[in-house]
Amino acid sequence: MAAVARRRWRGVVPHFRGCGGKPNRLPRAYHSGDHEEVGAMLAAVRERAGPGAPLHVVGVSLGGSALLNWLGRAGAGAGSIVARAAAVSAPLDLMAAGRSIDRGSNRIYAWHFLRTLAPKARAMASRFPGRLDASRLSRLTTMWAFDDAVTAPLHGFGGTDDYWTRASSKPWLARIAVPTLVLNARNDPFIPAASLARTAEVSPQVLLEQPEHGGHAGFATGPFPGRLDWLPRRLLAWFDGAPRDEGGHGASSEIAPGGPGTSA
Repeated sequence: MAAVARRRWRGVVPHFRGCGGKPNRLPRAYHSGDHEEVGAMLAAVRERAGPGAPLHVVGVSLGGSALLNWLGRAGAGAGSIVARAAAVSAPLDLMAAGRSIDRGSNRIYAWHFLRTLAPKARAMASRFPGRLDASRLSRLTTMWAFDDAVTAPLHGFGGTDDYWTRASSKPWLARIAVPTLVLNARNDPFIPAASLARTAEVSPQVLLEQPEHGGHAGFATGPFPGRLDWLPRRLLAWFDGAPRDEGGHGASSEIAPGGPGTSA
């Protein structure tokens, strides 16, 4: 957003439900396949932006997954709302990413996520009796368990496996009809490199950029602890119409020859 402001562009950061400092008024939260919510957000921004103003959109991590779900489902219709799009560190295959985050050292991050998610779920169960099984909410130790006890029942899925299967964005990449950058580091600790998309699985409008380094939504460069300016520069270059970054960190292929020098 600092880079956007320096360009004198207008910028908007939407909050998913329950993430804006206030409890959600409905028994609903957000999830990785929440394309309807993304569509509503973008329609609201499109209306406020005014006629003729190009709208560029980027989603990061879960937000990237939801954005790609919307782009694929909207198809050519997405072009009436957005000019270009980008998804950064999006878990394209939720089954692979979900299993990864509950394994090994990644469980530290899962525990951190649950510290904020579980209290919100308990508060929702208190406000809306019967929507969630409150007895399960005090025993959540994995993201699989959270999605099975909270995400799935709140949003009409039959359980975690059903949610992870139906909400994955990878099957929708072939239907995207607006220029879209899909940026994933191959050393992302949450997203196995083997689960990333290949050229044959996406539409001609999708540019897969998969540098060897970058971690999860970090893409730091330079000596430790690194600088964080590569990602905003790459995104703005993409929105300008550049096929690849000027610094040579990215690549318009399935496997990049290089990448930002520091994981984050």
